[in-house]
Amino acid sequence: MLKDYLCHMFISEVISYLEEIAPLSLQESYDNSGLLVGEKETELTGVLVSLDCIEATVLEAIARNCNLIVAHHPIVFSGLKRFNNANYVQRTVQLAIKNDVAIYAIHTNLDNIYNHGVNSKIAERLGLVNTRVLAPRKEDFVKLVTYCPLDNAEAIKAALFKNGAGNIGRYSECSFSSLGNGTFKAGVGANPFIGEIGIRHTENEEKIEVLLYKHQLNKVLEALQVAHPYEEVAYEMYALLNTDQNTGSGMVGELQQELSINDFLAYLKLSMNLEVIKYTNFSKSIKKVAVCGGSGQFLLPYAKAVGADVYVTSDFKYHEFFDAEDSLMICDIGHYESEKFTIDLLYDILREKFTTFAVLKTAVNTNPVKYFI
Repeated sequence: MLKDYLCHMFISEVISYLEEIAPLSLQESYDNSGLLVGEKETELTGVLVSLDCIEATVLEAIARNCNLIVAHHPIVFSGLKRFNNANYVQRTVQLAIKNDVAIYAIHTNLDNIYNHGVNSKIAERLGLVNTRVLAPRKEDFVKLVTYCPLDNAEAIKAALFKNGAGNIGRYSECSFSSLGNGTFKAGVGANPFIGEIGIRHTENEEKIEVLLYKHQLNKVLEALQVAHPYEEVAYEMYALLNTDQNTGSGMVGELQQELSINDFLAYLKLSMNLEVIKYTNFSKSIKKVAVCGGSGQFLLPYAKAVGADVYVTSDFKYHEFFDAEDSLMICDIGHYESEKFTIDLLYDILREKFTTFAVLKTAVNTNPVKYFI
């Protein structure tokens, strides 16, 4: 019985883990990531990972005993005013509700992270090295400063790090400490163990400074209160204007060896398993590569600014191809094609963390675009 109990999982546990990796605060303003259908505290039977969620995806989840679909694209972008099966969105949502299948979307928040993100998966497929975010975003950084007795400093730092503070780029557990003296005078009703009431006391203390994201603040402060020995915990918070090199749109890196145009196109087709590539003329060889999964025309100025030789993305309109101006080559590989390996990305993320329930990849190709070759 105990073993069976320990194996029980709930949808909320999967959601919490995904939002640790790709917080909802990182999604774009137009997006609709998060739990779209279902209830968090439903016991989990299995997870189906997909790029899109359409009727066929829900039917597949039902057939394979999965009551949670984790999809990259939200099935609902704006409010539904009617539920009368008039279109595929309404039919998909109704089918999911009737069969108790939850739908969770992890969209632009997954696009906007460096580690385990959509663009890092593309970079991995292309074997890019020296990668970085193409268009870093100005993130809501906070500097937290607290003071504690010397003997408690390491335990407090450990608690802060465990809850997400102190991560800077590729480095973790980052902090700054300095020593000093703190003073206090205990009033009536204060903890009797801290010293005599009405007398000013001096304590040797360590000042600890760490960086964190604003969305992590409540969790980190709760951890600080638990780990700190003082009845009244002294801390300060400062808003920062730093640009976060670990979040943002697109990615840029380098091929391990320079390639001719034709060799690069053949390599791109093979690496991304493509049927067709739309591209612009270019007169140089290819070394520096910028990428963006999905619709990436908005990042073309950034790709030019970093000196990319090629920009791999999708959804360029005819006249927008002229904007390459031979300063780089645009490769439009298709929306679905640029993001289809996100299924593998999400599968690997969930399989690594959760081993007591089924995580399955969809067998349904949801690409609405077909090619006659």
